[in-house]
Amino acid sequence: MTTTTPAANTALLPLPTTAARAATTTGAALALIGTFLAWTYTDTFPGDLTVTGYPGGLQVLTLISAALTLLFALSGYGIKGLRWLTPGGTNSPTRLLALGTLVTTAYTVIAVILTKDDNGNLLGAIELEPGAWISLVGALVAAVAALGLPSDLPQDDTTDSSAPKRFLASLRAPAPARAKALPSWAEILIIAGAFGVALYVFTYGIDTEYAELFIGYVLAVAFGFTALTRAGLIARITALTAKHRNVTLCAALVAAFCFPFTQQNEEYALIGANILIFATVALGLNVVVGLAGLLDLGYVAFLGVGAYAAALVSGSPLSPVGVQFPFWAAVLTGAAASLVFGVVIGAPTLRLRGDYLAIVTLGFGEIFRLTVNALNGVSGPDLTNGSQGIPSIPDLKLLGFDFGISHDIGGITLGRSANYYLLMLLFTAVVVLVFRRSGESRIGRAWVAIREDETAATAMGINAFRLKLLAFALGATLAGLAGTVQAHVSYTVTPEQYQFAGSVPPNSAFLLAAVILGGMGTLSGPLVGAALLYLIPAKLQFMQDYQLFLFGIALILLMRFRPEGLVADRRKQLEFHETGQLDVPPDTPLTDTAAGTTKAGA
Repeated sequence: MTTTTPAANTALLPLPTTAARAATTTGAALALIGTFLAWTYTDTFPGDLTVTGYPGGLQVLTLISAALTLLFALSGYGIKGLRWLTPGGTNSPTRLLALGTLVTTAYTVIAVILTKDDNGNLLGAIELEPGAWISLVGALVAAVAALGLPSDLPQDDTTDSSAPKRFLASLRAPAPARAKALPSWAEILIIAGAFGVALYVFTYGIDTEYAELFIGYVLAVAFGFTALTRAGLIARITALTAKHRNVTLCAALVAAFCFPFTQQNEEYALIGANILIFATVALGLNVVVGLAGLLDLGYVAFLGVGAYAAALVSGSPLSPVGVQFPFWAAVLTGAAASLVFGVVIGAPTLRLRGDYLAIVTLGFGEIFRLTVNALNGVSGPDLTNGSQGIPSIPDLKLLGFDFGISHDIGGITLGRSANYYLLMLLFTAVVVLVFRRSGESRIGRAWVAIREDETAATAMGINAFRLKLLAFALGATLAGLAGTVQAHVSYTVTPEQYQFAGSVPPNSAFLLAAVILGGMGTLSGPLVGAALLYLIPAKLQFMQDYQLFLFGIALILLMRFRPEGLVADRRKQLEFHETGQLDVPPDTPLTDTAAGTTKAGA
């Protein structure tokens, strides 16, 4: 069997494919050029798109999308320096990027037209300058031309040319092509660069000052990430991170540490701190749901137990306890209280399975909220001030460092929110370490066995009840640990903060969704899911009335097209995308025992 190089394949492309690639390249170039021209006549639309030669606001998103489309379109010509961009194929990522450029540009144009001036009148199409039309036409040409490019199908899907099969195949990331092995230092630099880019993208999303820019950011990132996944770059970087796991964790920690130094707005730093709190609690729930397979619908109650315990002993003037523990003692108090509640609730209920366990845990979450609401001195003992909660919780002080005041570090001022962000980052690192060590231990493997088949695990000698109780207690402790910091960040704790479902996370429904969205049983999955589920509502506050509706639609689409989650392990990928054939390495010889010959494996 003969093979051809990418350059040779390009030379043999049929004329329609060559014309489609040329039109895609031309359209992407036009869309890119248009971003350097003025898009609006006045500065009524946010972002000031009236400047020529300096893209701003939503123009930047179109510029980046068009530049990526142009780069991937050029890689299809077999240019040697660009082959590394598309180890999984060139056409599908080019098509996705071209479509993303069109969607982002069209959204901007529509948003400008529907914007109202000071008199309440729509700006209309007359507000658009030639630059907007050039970028829109160029993006449209690129998207339409990209549809003429042939599909990049995985090898096992080439035998089925039906439209549904091709569509579903385009949503799955192919295995990355074999590449020349790089030295270790080069692989480490690639990992560091990847986390640097991720930090910049995340920071850009938090720094968006208005809703129109954030919506455009979400659209551009969604199409761009899908295209990079389809190209095989994400799979290749994932392979590198799996090879250098310690380096990856250090790079992630350094990138997260650098985040508050990029923020000048306390509001954005506070969003980052709350994301870490939400992500840490989601990672604790991942121990219960993702590893042990226990469906806990009242997990947010453990966060509340830790928060209330810390609030009672942290010196609040309205605390009935009237004591003030040092920081480390308050943290241990919150974690210990959650641990006790985890054992007390888990011991009599963990002999249940499935829906029955879910109903009991849901009841526990509601009992906790109603109980702290009743401990107001009227319906019950005066312990939690009822619906008023425990306000005026003082800021933490650790080794003479006051988290409530600003500090200058290296010429950069870190405010109160940034201080608590760094503290929460330390807690997150501890939770990540606990999750990783427990997941890789014998106990973690036993949890996975119980999750897959509890009956079979019990038959193999695993004490299922004891290990499930251990997972329940560990998850509760991690939630209580995060709750101690949450109480001080928000200054107050109230029963309404710990509901099963609500418009503001964290609550039990959003925590469970973060684990499922990110990827159950993975380390980074709940962190990604929690960041998305907290950041989007925080930035799109005008959509709060429709938030749960849109959230439900997003989950339905996710379960349909990527049920394993955004970050899935190999086991989940094989479970949800089973081909019915055994995976055979491409270089493995297959022996035909009947004929006594050896064939090359496919």
